[in-house]
Amino acid sequence: MKIGMIGLGRMGMNMARRLLQGGHEVVVYNRTPQKTDELAGEGAVPAYSLSELAEKLPSPRVAWMMLPAGPAVDDHVAQLREILAPGDIAIDGGNTYFKDDIRRAESLAEKGIRFLDVGVSGGIWGLKVGYCMMIGGSEETYRHIEPVLKSLAPKEGYLYCGPTGAGHFVKMVHNGIEYGMMQAYGEGFQILEASPYAGTLNYAEVAHLWNQGSVVRSWLLELAEAAFSKDGKLSDIRGFVEDSGEGRWTVNQAIETGVAAPVITLSLMSRFRSRDADSFSDRVLAALRREFGGHSVKSSEKK
Repeated sequence: MKIGMIGLGRMGMNMARRLLQGGHEVVVYNRTPQKTDELAGEGAVPAYSLSELAEKLPSPRVAWMMLPAGPAVDDHVAQLREILAPGDIAIDGGNTYFKDDIRRAESLAEKGIRFLDVGVSGGIWGLKVGYCMMIGGSEETYRHIEPVLKSLAPKEGYLYCGPTGAGHFVKMVHNGIEYGMMQAYGEGFQILEASPYAGTLNYAEVAHLWNQGSVVRSWLLELAEAAFSKDGKLSDIRGFVEDSGEGRWTVNQAIETGVAAPVITLSLMSRFRSRDADSFSDRVLAALRREFGGHSVKSSEKK
């Protein structure tokens, strides 16, 4: 199948490579041409504008976007709306808020352009092991691009989830769960580190052990083992944890639908907290403990 890939970041670049390995013809476009040139050297068809990408695709064209959520997607959708023809297919494979999918699909439908939202998980390992994909939109359109999905995913690694927005909705919840799992692992290792046994424990070995038949085994533990193998105390890493949006969206959805989600919510709050090592809330707590119980406090290093 011939397909266009728009956006050659960490995910888009390797997805294009996996499609090439799967025997597909891939037309690639990136805002900066260096990555386009790099993939052209690996067998992709280069395009240096969205119009050129469309010209090099057969009808019905399939244009797959791997872009940061938000304005970048809106900008590209607006351009594709004018470039693509009725019956063509635009796919958003980034981490997009599902309500934005509905709005964009409606805009494209006015021009007869079909739209799919595809939640993609797999990170930098996807090139080797495949990508887990969650698809929303018309089932007929999903069936049309299924050969591409089969090449990108491992066995049983993709699922048609329902109408527009369903793919990114399921991916959103997936990432919310991921937040909670990562937080639990982090807290567990912190308890080990604060224990009397910290000096004798090798955390890479612990992570490896827990993946041998334990009920908490997971790929995240494999990654933890790899990280601890490089640096047993993670001394070169600052405990500053970003969030890319999906956790916030999941918590907002829980609030909107009245679903109790304390673990995911607290894991998101912990990420916020990680960015302030000397948080004001902690200073308030210390001051209150001093006031009501005479507990000692540590002086701030700030002057």
